[in-house]
Amino acid sequence: MDIETHFSMTLGRVSRRWRTRLDERLRHLGLTQARWHALLRLDKDGPMPQHQLAESLQVERPTLVRLLDGLERQGLVERRSVEDDRRVRCVHLTEKARPLLEEISDISGQLRHELLADIDQDALMTAVQVLQELDSRLEKG
Repeated sequence: MDIETHFSMTLGRVSRRWRTRLDERLRHLGLTQARWHALLRLDKDGPMPQHQLAESLQVERPTLVRLLDGLERQGLVERRSVEDDRRVRCVHLTEKARPLLEEISDISGQLRHELLADIDQDALMTAVQVLQELDSRLEKG
C-alpha cells in the first residue's frame, strides 16, 4: 500500500474512532452524536438559519428537521422566525444548553488529553500542519 493511501485510510479510521469514543462518553447526557455535534456547531458559530446549519453539519434538510425536533423537545434549541423573511427559521441555543455544553467541553478535553498525552509536541505540530494544508486544499474545492 502506498503512503498516500495508507495516510488517508488511517486518517478516516482515527477520525471515526475518536468520534465514536467521544460519543460513548457523552451518551449519559442523552445526546446522539448528531445532536451533540449540532450543539457544538451552534455554540461555535452562533445562531444560524436552518439551511446554513444543515450545510455546516453536512446533512440533508429533512434530517436536520428531525434532529432539531429532538433538540427542541430536550429544551436545548429554539427555532425562531427571522423578521426580514418569516420563511427562514434561525436556530438558537437555549440557556438550558449552556451547562450541557460545558460538560461536553470538559469530557471532550479530557479525551483529547488522554489520546494526545506522551505524543511528541514536534510530531503533533507537524501533524497539525499537514491537516491544515489538507483542510485548505479541500476548502478551495
